[in-house]
Amino acid sequence: MSVEVDIVYKGDLLCEAVHGPSGNVIVTDAPVDNGGKGSAFSPTDLVGTALGSCIVTIMGLMAKRKGLDIDGTQVNVVKDMAAVPVRRIGALTVTITLPAGKVIAAEDRVRLENAAKTCPVKQSLHPDTQVNLKFIYPD
Repeated sequence: MSVEVDIVYKGDLLCEAVHGPSGNVIVTDAPVDNGGKGSAFSPTDLVGTALGSCIVTIMGLMAKRKGLDIDGTQVNVVKDMAAVPVRRIGALTVTITLPAGKVIAAEDRVRLENAAKTCPVKQSLHPDTQVNLKFIYPD
């Protein structure tokens, strides 16, 4: 399935992207450390955002198939840039916190973690991009 996104460079390092199927709009700006104002997500911020939302979506699909309730799961992504050999994303640290009050059995935790590791965005990242996953389960 193909999806089209149309992007217009607005000037001053700002871009506007329109999602073809929905018409939703995302604005990007270069980060401050690369000459932008940091007024919106940077393109590399969107990669981290895509990774985090993809991981929890794939976990949600698996949970739905198994009758698990993971609603309220939170994801935090920390993006670290690298400069060598070129400016690129060096590492993405993703912390997935399942909500308090939900009991997740050990075998279901394994399933959720395996699902997270197979997300299409993670599979699409360059092998030099370090992806660190951390899962936090309620007590």
